[in-house]
Formats: sequence, structure tokens, C-alpha cells
Amino acid sequence: MPGFYGSGTTALIMPTSPTPRSSASSTALPERIGKYQVLQRLGEGATSEVFLCHDPFKNEDVAIKRMRAHMQGGSTADNVFEHFFAAEAALAGRLHHPNVVRIHDAVADPEGPYLVMDYVPGTTLKTYCRPDQWLPLDQIVEIGFKCAMALNYCFRQGLIHRDIKPANILVVAHGQRVEDVRISDFGSVLNLRSDATQVFRVGSLAYMSPEQLDGDDLDCRADMYGLGAVLFHLITGRPPFLSNSQASLMHQVCHDPVPSLMGVRPDITEAFDTVIHRALAKKSADRYADWDQFAEALSALVRGRSLGDNPASASDVLDSERFHLLRKLEFFNGFDDVALWEVVRRAHWQRFRSGTALSRKGETDPTFHIIASGAVEIYREGQRVAHLGAGTTVGEMAYLAPNPEMRVRSVDVIVTETATTMSFTPDSLAQLSASCKPLFDQAFIKVLVRRLHAAHEALDHPRRILGH
Repeated sequence: MPGFYGSGTTALIMPTSPTPRSSASSTALPERIGKYQVLQRLGEGATSEVFLCHDPFKNEDVAIKRMRAHMQGGSTADNVFEHFFAAEAALAGRLHHPNVVRIHDAVADPEGPYLVMDYVPGTTLKTYCRPDQWLPLDQIVEIGFKCAMALNYCFRQGLIHRDIKPANILVVAHGQRVEDVRISDFGSVLNLRSDATQVFRVGSLAYMSPEQLDGDDLDCRADMYGLGAVLFHLITGRPPFLSNSQASLMHQVCHDPVPSLMGVRPDITEAFDTVIHRALAKKSADRYADWDQFAEALSALVRGRSLGDNPASASDVLDSERFHLLRKLEFFNGFDDVALWEVVRRAHWQRFRSGTALSRKGETDPTFHIIASGAVEIYREGQRVAHLGAGTTVGEMAYLAPNPEMRVRSVDVIVTETATTMSFTPDSLAQLSASCKPLFDQAFIKVLVRRLHAAHEALDHPRRILGH
């Protein structure tokens, strides 16, 4: 599949005619690349080929992008593409985010240097840019939110991608639904913390920000424009600007107003149109100040039900809403974005209507809940003994109990305000990564300390506690 894993990079300073491909690459499939067994060719471009390979030591499949041998040390154009490859190779082992393709290794092989990356089975967002493949708006918002948080992570590492486009966003789909996305191809990356010579004014014209075309200093808002253009394409079936002439397209990007989304689909709302157009503002100062603001605006569309088609039902909790809820809870103050995404995926999320029993006295269940939003009340023998809101936990003693007899619920827990909860069991907690589990344990200890303090207060001041 051409373009998969970024088999080529567009550089505006380069000649428009492509470098000739090696005729052998299109026919002969190498048996091995280094220690990796080659299974099939995933894609190829003018500068590199991408293969699906098997790592015999880890017993897992990987994707390998290998630079064509004839691209090394030749013309000025070849030297520039070597810079692209070196920029991506420098990130080996650095990026660890669930929505970023990891680069595991970079090898300077004489037959062609290569990168070893995550293999993501599936396709790219290009598949969903055609009108006959339109995604529902809630899925487009989820894609935008996850990409925004991934690019926010990259920017905090000092990286500006500079080539955000549908072909560089890999998709994990289940049936007709896009479940996840991964940012790929960091060949055009601008590393703000590197002293090495870097190539400027690179990217793909239809998704490049005006400041990239002008050669101005860049910050995260250059990638924000690119992501806005990708979302525009997913919504409408075409990028914001189109032209057969490079000069004309550059003029449109820098000077023409972005077309309105209103009317493109009958269910586009003004709120949705406003968010996308702000991301595509001509001046970077008129866009969102940072990725957090952009992600919050996208998440607000979901939380405010500002999506006209296929709105989330009362029982659905979308990933963007989950992440937003976690960030607001004191329990997760010590978690970074990567750990929060892991919790988003590991927890069992549910939304309960008012009047629902979260648990009943006499039940045996090791599950405990964290209330992300809403409220519950605790009843003992029919008497209300506590009111718990967002950020509190329910059932943690049953989870910690050393034997089944102590896991029997002693109270009724009733939802009094529509509540979103995340629940865990010993099995789900055991699946947390080595970096996330200690954070969870620390947060849980704080909960227990507060519980013990409250118990002591109740013993010392029973009248004040009961009055409360």
C-alpha cells in the first residue's frame, strides 16, 4: 500500500519529479532484513520500502522501513532524504504513547539503513476520506482528540511532526468503527532540541500551515492546522483547498478563507464548524493556544452532545470523555497522559441512571468503582450514611479483602445523580503496566488514608459526623 508507514516524504524545496524506483524492489522480496524474517511488502515509495517482518527473539511482527540503497550519498535531493531518515532514526526508543507508532530500533545496514517499528494491521485514514466511506461525526471527533493528545505528547518531547495528513495516521478498525489511531512517519519532524542540521519547509501542501509555507518559526500550532485539515477532509471528503497548480494551492492556503462546513452534512452543527475553523485559522495566534485547549474543545463537542449524527447513547462513554474525566479527578493527579490512556483502556466504564443500585447488601463481588461523574449515596439498614461524588471510590474494602467472606457487601450503594464510573477487579489491575501500577497503588493508598482519617473523626466526634 503506497504511503503506508510513510514510505516517502514530500519536501517543497525538492524537485517535483520523483527519484526513479529500483526495479528489483518491485519484484524480489528479500528473505531477511538483519535478524528479521520478511513476510511481505507493505508499501514502497521513491525513497524507501516498508516490509512486514517477524522478530524471532520477541516472537512478534514488526514493520521495517528500509531506505533504498541508491538514495545514499548521491544528489542533493538524496542527501535531503538522508536527513529525513536520520531525523526519524534519532527517535528510536524515545516515543512511548498509545497513539504514536513506536520506533524500536534504527540500523545502519550497508544494503540500506532501516527502522524497526510497531506493526499496525489495518489501513490509514485515507480510506475514510472519500464520501462513500464517511465516518460518523462522533468517530471523527474521537480521532481528532486522540491525535491531538498524541501530538501534544510529541510536542512536550520537543517535536513538531510537520507532515500530519491522512496517509500518516494508521487506523485500527473493528467492522465499520475506527477503534484507534496511531501517528506515523516522523521523517519530516522538526526536533526543537536537536543541534543537527534540519530541513525546513517540508510537508504535504494540502495540509501544511501558512507559516510552514512562509518559512516562519513553528510551534505546535503548525501541526494543529494539519490535524484540522485532516478532520476537514474526513468530514467533507476533500481537503480545505484543492488545485492542480502548486502555486495556486499555496496561494489558497495562505490567503483564501476556509470553506464553511455548514450544509456539507445535514447534521453539522455551528459548534462543530467553529472548532474546526479555529484550528485552520490563517494566523497561528488565532488558533487554539495549545493542544490541551484544542483537545478540550473537541471533547466538549462530545460532552455537550453537539454532534448531530449518531450521538452517544446514555450508556456510551467515549474515549475522549473518559480521558477528560480522569484528568479532573484528584485520584489521578500523579498520572501522566500515557498512564491515563492506559487507565482509559483497562477500566470497565459504565453510565448509571439515577435510582440504579451500584451494589446491594449481601452481594459478593471483588469489584470496586471510582465515580468519574455524578453521585451515589450509601445506605445501611435503610438509613443513609454517606453521600459520595466525583473522584470518590466505592467497594475498595471488598477488593482488598483477603478472603471471600470479607467481600460480602454490607451496604446498599444507590445512584442519586446520573453517574459515570470506572470499575476494576484484581484481574484488570494485574494487567496494568509496570509503570502504571505503582501510580495506581499510590493513589489507592491515599484513598485508604482518607478513609482511616474519616473513621477516626467519626469515633472522636460522632455527633458532628452524624449531623453532617
